[in-house]
Amino acid sequence: MATTQEYGLGEFAFPRGWFMVAGSDELGDRPLGVRYFGRDFALYRGKSGRVVMLDAYCAHMRTHLAVNTTSYIVREGTHIENDSIRCPYHGWRYRPDGVCDDIPYASRPIPKAACVKSWRVVEKFGCVFVWHDPENGEPDYQLPDVGEYDDPAWVRWRIDQLGILNLHPQELVDNIADYPHLRPIHGLRPISFHNEFRGHMARQCNSGYHTEMGSEAQLLTNDVFYFGPAVLLSRVSGLFEAIQILAHTPVEDGTMKVWHGLLVKSRSPVATAEDIAGAREFQDTGLVALSQDFDVWNNKAPCFNILQVADDGPFGKARTWYRQFYNPRAQAAPIRSRAEGVHGVPGVPLGSSGENWQSMPGEIAIG
Repeated sequence: MATTQEYGLGEFAFPRGWFMVAGSDELGDRPLGVRYFGRDFALYRGKSGRVVMLDAYCAHMRTHLAVNTTSYIVREGTHIENDSIRCPYHGWRYRPDGVCDDIPYASRPIPKAACVKSWRVVEKFGCVFVWHDPENGEPDYQLPDVGEYDDPAWVRWRIDQLGILNLHPQELVDNIADYPHLRPIHGLRPISFHNEFRGHMARQCNSGYHTEMGSEAQLLTNDVFYFGPAVLLSRVSGLFEAIQILAHTPVEDGTMKVWHGLLVKSRSPVATAEDIAGAREFQDTGLVALSQDFDVWNNKAPCFNILQVADDGPFGKARTWYRQFYNPRAQAAPIRSRAEGVHGVPGVPLGSSGENWQSMPGEIAIG
């Protein structure tokens, strides 16, 4: 397991940005104990539907707030109370802001230190995301909207939990610039490719034909966007029109959890059962393609310095762009300025860039 320091990314072990922590359908009546960024959290949905994420351990005696199945608090259904959570050990109740507002047996005022950290979370398109910032700052960009998710003609994605990948996220992010792997790994005969880096976003545009299709091949196009360091959305066209999500979140320094989904446009104004079955089959096909990358990632050594040749993709630009998230905000703009712009591969036509997701905006402040 290689660490951030070994890759020379910056002073923070874990980057700044929005990160997926769960699929919406994972949050039921009971809280979840989850671990990211080398620390433990309690994640739950309150009675109002609000999603809350707190540091895991009660200020009283460091009991995990979420992980318990035998306490009477859990058995009697008072573990989650309105939008608050009670510690299963002594019943201390924590509001969504992390402040303890009830100690059932206490006769004196609640200590001011009776609190845990509350984390900023948003729920969008069937996923739950947390804002992580080593400097504890407010979000300096926002996640995109995916209007197709609520369009009845589109089949919503199933969120596939792909488990823990024992590899630093740098190795996965390298894929955004990896032109020459498309043919040997995925069987795609590319005819165009380029990257664009701007602000918190990285983009890859590519098109080509799959070698298995022969003379029946249909042009496949991908317009791929990273929104920050860990949330990828890709518009796919060819056999189907679809939107792919691939999200990864550090668990420890050098490991990550990965999720996948595919939103598919049906041929009906309202997707039918047949459309849904076809979309699930298409998503499974996408998983096969992703497994080809995983087969490499699960069996490679860390690559701290790429032995690059002229006809590789712009790996160096992609790694420079990625470093902005591992350094203080004051340094982010100068770092990314060294990568910004459009970068191609010698002799390969640039891919077409549509007006997708605000056509590569720069930093978007949250008002």
